[in-house]
Amino acid sequence: MGKILVIYHSQQFGNTKALAEALAEGSREAGAEVELINTNERRVTLDQFLAADAVALGTPDYYSYLAGTIKTFFDDIYQWDQSGEPVKGKPAVLFFSHGGGGKVRQPLEDFVGRFFEQVGEAVGSGHPISDEAKKKCFVLGKELAKKAK
Repeated sequence: MGKILVIYHSQQFGNTKALAEALAEGSREAGAEVELINTNERRVTLDQFLAADAVALGTPDYYSYLAGTIKTFFDDIYQWDQSGEPVKGKPAVLFFSHGGGGKVRQPLEDFVGRFFEQVGEAVGSGHPISDEAKKKCFVLGKELAKKAK
């Protein structure tokens, strides 16, 4: 199986991280190599991105929008694309946490649609993260692993 980058932003409560870890576990169980990157701790490099066969993207819902570091990731992809790097077309899955809104789904899907081939339905969970959402992320991780080359 291929390599999957799980790119997410998580801080304070660790809700998005819990979803990222469930997704990574499902991908690993399906045979994929997985690297998790919390964009709150470090930025994704072009080399890391190009080495991945598929990506998983996660964000908390901040005022019905993406976390700033995830938006920065999309800004980076745009710049890489403009400079001629082959960044478009990777399979991607989406997940998000929220405190009751969950409206981040739409802008996240909009950004993903510009660069990636979305696999499955985005998984969202309020606080605290539900076991059901973790199970859905686990299954989504397995699905993504099948799409990775």
